[in-house]
Amino acid sequence: MKRYTKSMLLTGLLVLALNIVPKLAHAQVDPGEDPDAPIDGGIGLLVVAGVGYGIKKARDSRKKLESK
Repeated sequence: MKRYTKSMLLTGLLVLALNIVPKLAHAQVDPGEDPDAPIDGGIGLLVVAGVGYGIKKARDSRKKLESK
Protein backbone atom coordinates (compact mmCIF):
# COMPACT_ATOMS: atom_id res chain seq x y z
CA MET A 1 0.00 0.00 0.00
CA LYS A 2 2.91 2.31 0.77
CA ARG A 3 4.28 1.83 -2.75
CA TYR A 4 0.90 2.70 -4.29
CA THR A 5 0.66 5.87 -2.22
CA LYS A 6 4.16 6.93 -3.20
CA SER A 7 3.50 6.39 -6.90
CA MET A 8 0.20 8.30 -6.72
CA LEU A 9 1.92 11.18 -4.91
CA LEU A 10 4.69 11.34 -7.51
CA THR A 11 2.17 11.18 -10.35
CA GLY A 12 0.14 13.96 -8.79
CA LEU A 13 3.21 16.14 -8.34
CA LEU A 14 4.25 15.52 -11.93
CA VAL A 15 0.83 16.49 -13.27
CA LEU A 16 0.80 19.59 -11.07
CA ALA A 17 4.29 20.61 -12.23
CA LEU A 18 3.42 20.09 -15.89
CA ASN A 19 0.38 22.33 -15.48
CA ILE A 20 2.10 25.12 -13.53
CA VAL A 21 5.49 25.43 -15.27
CA PRO A 22 4.17 26.69 -18.65
CA LYS A 23 2.17 29.39 -16.89
CA LEU A 24 5.25 30.56 -15.00
CA ALA A 25 7.63 30.46 -17.97
CA HIS A 26 5.81 32.98 -20.18
CA ALA A 27 7.98 31.82 -23.05
CA GLN A 28 5.50 32.77 -25.76
CA VAL A 29 4.76 36.50 -26.00
CA ASP A 30 2.27 37.85 -28.53
CA PRO A 31 4.24 40.23 -30.82
CA GLY A 32 1.11 42.10 -31.81
CA GLU A 33 1.29 41.41 -35.52
CA ASP A 34 2.31 38.51 -37.75
CA PRO A 35 6.11 38.12 -37.54
CA ASP A 36 7.92 37.10 -40.72
CA ALA A 37 9.86 34.01 -39.68
CA PRO A 38 12.00 32.25 -42.30
CA ILE A 39 11.15 28.56 -41.96
CA ASP A 40 12.02 27.40 -45.47
CA GLY A 41 15.60 26.33 -44.75
CA GLY A 42 14.72 23.96 -41.92
CA ILE A 43 11.81 22.37 -43.74
CA GLY A 44 13.94 21.88 -46.85
CA LEU A 45 16.63 20.11 -44.83
CA LEU A 46 14.05 17.84 -43.21
CA VAL A 47 12.56 16.93 -46.60
CA VAL A 48 16.00 16.13 -48.04
CA ALA A 49 16.88 14.03 -44.99
CA GLY A 50 13.58 12.15 -45.25
CA VAL A 51 14.04 11.41 -48.94
CA GLY A 52 17.61 10.23 -48.32
CA TYR A 53 16.47 7.98 -45.50
CA GLY A 54 13.71 6.53 -47.69
CA ILE A 55 16.18 5.79 -50.50
CA LYS A 56 18.54 4.09 -48.04
CA LYS A 57 15.76 1.92 -46.62
CA ALA A 58 14.59 0.94 -50.13
CA ARG A 59 18.14 -0.06 -51.15
CA ASP A 60 18.63 -2.06 -47.95
CA SER A 61 15.32 -3.83 -48.53
CA ARG A 62 16.27 -4.70 -52.12
CA LYS A 63 19.67 -6.04 -51.04
CA LYS A 64 18.01 -8.15 -48.36
CA LEU A 65 15.58 -9.66 -50.89
CA GLU A 66 18.36 -10.37 -53.41
CA SER A 67 20.52 -12.16 -50.82
CA LYS A 68 17.77 -14.67 -49.96
